[in-house]
Amino acid sequence: MIKKILAIFMAAVMIIGLVGCGQVAEKEEISKIGIMTGTVSQGEEEYRAAEKMKKKYGDMIVLQTYPDNFMKEQETTIANVMSMATDPQVKAIVIVQGIPGVSAAIDKAREIRPDMLFIVGVPGEDPDMIASKADIVFQADELGMGTTIAEQAKKMGATKLVHYSFPRHMSYQLLAMRRDLLRETCKKLDMEFIDATAPDPTGDAGVPGAQQFILEDVPRKVAELGKDTAFFSTNCSMQEPLIKAALEEGAIYPQPCCPSPYHAFPGALGIQIPDDKKGDIDYVVEEIKSKIAEKGGTGRFSTWPVPVNMMFVESGVEYAKTFLEGNTNGKVDKAKIEEIFKNVSGMEMKLTTFTNESTGNTFDNFFMILSDYITF
Repeated sequence: MIKKILAIFMAAVMIIGLVGCGQVAEKEEISKIGIMTGTVSQGEEEYRAAEKMKKKYGDMIVLQTYPDNFMKEQETTIANVMSMATDPQVKAIVIVQGIPGVSAAIDKAREIRPDMLFIVGVPGEDPDMIASKADIVFQADELGMGTTIAEQAKKMGATKLVHYSFPRHMSYQLLAMRRDLLRETCKKLDMEFIDATAPDPTGDAGVPGAQQFILEDVPRKVAELGKDTAFFSTNCSMQEPLIKAALEEGAIYPQPCCPSPYHAFPGALGIQIPDDKKGDIDYVVEEIKSKIAEKGGTGRFSTWPVPVNMMFVESGVEYAKTFLEGNTNGKVDKAKIEEIFKNVSGMEMKLTTFTNESTGNTFDNFFMILSDYITF
């Protein structure tokens, strides 16, 4: 009898042990998704989108940022990616924007996590290189915008287009190619193209110096070139002063560098978005229209109707989650990506794969996204 009781007791212990081990194993299999964005000062849209994903999925999401002065602190960028990659539960990392140093960070992470899924939005490195490092790359169709920005400016009455940038951005192949296409499109449309150099926000004067330059230079340009001049800048931190100055001077603003109703417009126009209206694009659009109308700028300001960089963060996370759940056809499933972009944006988006004309390489994992405009 004692032997029988002991046998039953041992069997119970073994069952509890197996269940316990199963629970541990299950816990270890929890998949997390890392998100790295800029800080609020360098890329508020991406940062807020990451917070939104954290609120939606809780502990599944791990947040990180890259340094504001990322050009000089690439080791910090690498270290911050590694802080996520060394967590065995993190199975995918979404990075927006793909600033210089991201390719090196991916290489370093793959030394210990070769199967990690990497999704990069808004790459700031050579497209051939980042396409060979990341599993999936998202980019607003910069080359397509080389045509659409000029055409939109022309529709709004522009006779001239000022393109503000600086040497670091012009070393980015896609941005340089877009600038050249803008010049060519302006010529076809009988518009004058002005290539203007502004201070680099990562330089000695920092973001405040670059913003002050824009506030002072736009009035000078309008005085010289006239009110029917359109202004475009390649840098995020320059958008608020550019909108302010263009509106004050009666000029034209076809779109921000990262086209979106949220990008720079609320800050430039003093729009406070109440908590119950956050994420309500229709509300923001109407507020922007109203503020621009007050200053007499109706019909001379426009953007895409969807926040593109926020869409990259959200779509990247949703795709990573779908992939980790085994619901994609391999790592790169274009049909599933298109489906997710449509669900996130609420509209059809045009996706094309990128071909680097200078190298002749086509990348099936590098997706260019293009949208139509909304004019305020």
